[in-house]
Amino acid sequence: MRKFFTFAVLFTVAVAAFAQGAPAASTGSFNSLFDTTRLVYIAVAGAAAACGTAQAKVLSSAYEAMARNPQAADKISGSLVLGLAFIEALVLFTFALAFIVK
Repeated sequence: MRKFFTFAVLFTVAVAAFAQGAPAASTGSFNSLFDTTRLVYIAVAGAAAACGTAQAKVLSSAYEAMARNPQAADKISGSLVLGLAFIEALVLFTFALAFIVK
């Protein structure tokens, strides 16, 4: 799972690297498959998929922890909301980067 998130982050960062000053590709060539617009869409989709997976894992772990220790539910739920906000922020940053690159 850690390799997946590493790959997703590197793939998201690669959009900015490939978006710099590439010559225009002719229609129908192999390079037209990897134009900036498609890479941006793929990066946003990948970030959204990784966000959904991460949020599901966080929620699962938090609810399991609350079930095991109900007295700590207040502290766990506070950390849960903060963690979900950070995870969602990653997708929003990728979405903002998509507009900057595009």
